[in-house]
Amino acid sequence: MIEHTIIPYCGWKKCLSISNGVIDLVVTLDVGPRIIRCGFKNDRNHFVEYPEQLGRTGDPEYHSYGGHRLWIAPEERPRTYFPDNNPVDWSLNGEWFQIRPPAEDTTGFQKELFIRINPETPSAIVRHKVTNIRKIPQRISAWALSVMAAGGTAVIPHEPFRLHSEQLLPARPLVLWSYTDMTDQRWMWGKKLIYLAQDSNAKGPQKVGALNTPGWAAYLNADQLFLKQFPGDANVQYPDFGCNCELFTNHRMMELESLSPLKTLNPGAAIEHEERWFLARDFKPDVPEESLCSNLESFIHSFS
Repeated sequence: MIEHTIIPYCGWKKCLSISNGVIDLVVTLDVGPRIIRCGFKNDRNHFVEYPEQLGRTGDPEYHSYGGHRLWIAPEERPRTYFPDNNPVDWSLNGEWFQIRPPAEDTTGFQKELFIRINPETPSAIVRHKVTNIRKIPQRISAWALSVMAAGGTAVIPHEPFRLHSEQLLPARPLVLWSYTDMTDQRWMWGKKLIYLAQDSNAKGPQKVGALNTPGWAAYLNADQLFLKQFPGDANVQYPDFGCNCELFTNHRMMELESLSPLKTLNPGAAIEHEERWFLARDFKPDVPEESLCSNLESFIHSFS
């Protein structure tokens, strides 16, 4: 059974708490929106919270706040960094919670989140919608960013292995940023997985992007797992040289990012992008790569 209530949280007076008794999500209604919390009920938050930003409202400059957010790609200032610091509306339509911030007057976009928690399992669906409210076309991608708490390791899969004799063409783009340092010890380039560890003592950020057709990214923190699934299609155009998945980390957090295909939105048209979230306890991260990959694949199949 899904329960919801309006609660104060982290200094904000009005947040929407949604729970199935196993996990709970908390959505800010005074700003954002942010899904500022995601975790097992009465347990720690998988998402980061920035103490110096919590509870703030009405500021003219952009704040991340932490949590999960919807952005516009390709990344550019000021369009991507719209200061979403005002109250948002919400409604319940059947099993879906609709979260609707004010339209962005400077960018010409209307963003919305649609959230559904599975009534029986530690999982949820989050749909991201962006509508072009300008009178001219705009070409964008919907960009979903889950900003994870410090101390864990992000994992994304390689494309399925094929022998040279079986496949001559490349399998995926792997995209690096100008500040990406492949000698940084936070990286581990496995045979089946790419790992990026969050390090609170790190001096600078790291980022990687990929075409991820298996369509998942995971974050292992202590003995708990957060995993998201999203579409991946080699036959469509994504931002950032073809990325539907990106990882970014600095000394405070880790971002698991997924992106929709690029789409030219005519006036009044919209783009939608869906993620499926899954949580697990007692998940063993410190095992050989073959075992970890097998465990992750079994976990994903258990929800298919």
